[in-house]
Amino acid sequence: MLQSVINVLYRYPKARLKHFNRFGGYFNYRKMLHGQKLMQQASAHLPPVQSAADGLEVYFLTGKKYLYQTLFCIQSLIKVSQTPFKFILVDDGSFDEQLIKQINTQLPGADIVDRQMINQNLSKALPKHQYPVLHHKRQVYPHIKKLTDVHTIPGEDWKLVLDSDMMFWNDPLALVSWLREPQKPIYMQDCQESYGYSRQLMEQLCKNKIPTLLNVGAIGLKSSAVNWAHLESWTTGLEEKEGSSYYLEQALTAMLLANVEAVVLPADEYIVNPDVNRIEHHIGTLHHYVDLSKEGYFKKAWKAI
Repeated sequence: MLQSVINVLYRYPKARLKHFNRFGGYFNYRKMLHGQKLMQQASAHLPPVQSAADGLEVYFLTGKKYLYQTLFCIQSLIKVSQTPFKFILVDDGSFDEQLIKQINTQLPGADIVDRQMINQNLSKALPKHQYPVLHHKRQVYPHIKKLTDVHTIPGEDWKLVLDSDMMFWNDPLALVSWLREPQKPIYMQDCQESYGYSRQLMEQLCKNKIPTLLNVGAIGLKSSAVNWAHLESWTTGLEEKEGSSYYLEQALTAMLLANVEAVVLPADEYIVNPDVNRIEHHIGTLHHYVDLSKEGYFKKAWKAI
């Protein structure tokens, strides 16, 4: 009881204050949230983007909280590239009739992988009695669906998944080249290593040297190469030794690519956590707005689209 009172009166407010201060204080943080709200409202008025039936396939795990970002990401991509793309939107568990109607209106021709399809795919590829840990993580940690729900979709073996909180500023020639003829995995380089677990434990579990600075903002994997039994045991091993982490999906992906030759997108073009100068002058090809760069994302970046 005493611990709960301490948390409510001291620890939680202190953590919130620290969070506000990272973004320049409470009032600046509120301005950022206001920019986010304006972005959400503006997304409903973006012009439709036709998804090409025979275009290069790009996957997004999205839903009610993130569709507005997905729409802006796609809008930015088609503004800088003449390449035809086929957009595949995977339900993060929050799709409803209204959201599907919006997708069909603003992304005509896009494929929708809904909850029923996902459950059918999972029952075939990842039966619950064989993979109880992965099924549990899907319920409490939606990020893992970028692995479980995307790479159990039948069809093309190589799949490129993009995070929604990104925007393109120049033609992504390296990504397009990979999509045309994928031969090995592709990923972004992080600004700092964020796996949520110690490198020692990760390498001990997967028995190989993991890549440095892997970021899953743009991640292309071969579905048939995903070893689900390994993911099940690695997840158990990581959490038993070092607890749960927001970065679990990124850690598991790094472990999947341990000692695997891959294409690493140039960090000066495909930029994770861009600084103010890069945001304001649209420097680079792709920006992934994580951490402090969300301020520039919500206040300025989307308005240029």
